[in-house]
Amino acid sequence: MILREIGRIRTPFRTVAECPRNGRQVQPPPDCTVELDAAWEGGLEGLDGISHLILLYWLGPQEPAVTVTPPFDGKPRGVFATRSPARPNPIGLSIVQLVTVEGRMLTVRNLDCVDGTPLLDIKPYLPSTDSEPGATMGWLAPHRTAVVA
Repeated sequence: MILREIGRIRTPFRTVAECPRNGRQVQPPPDCTVELDAAWEGGLEGLDGISHLILLYWLGPQEPAVTVTPPFDGKPRGVFATRSPARPNPIGLSIVQLVTVEGRMLTVRNLDCVDGTPLLDIKPYLPSTDSEPGATMGWLAPHRTAVVA
């Protein structure tokens, strides 16, 4: 299995401590830049009219954990029941608003990663496919405002 970096993400967040837990926590959300490697610029063809993207990226070094304690809950939870970055494979995912496409540079909003984060993939967000209106949040439901805010 091969993962390859296809670009870099530029944000105003220099350290993990500066990153919001969720990109929607910062209001107004800062403009961030996705710098795609030149070899992949042609892959941006057809983004016209797409308002949101799914970005997959490699998080910074973290010690993986089987259980983590969310800051808003205080009870240990299995890492797969959380959005913690302390994962066996530190892959991050954000749904971002696409603001502009200029050559191989994308301007996006609602990111929550450190400046210089390696980009792994870009996918269009499709409300008809990626949204599940009947989805439930399990143990997170009582913490909805902490998770979303």
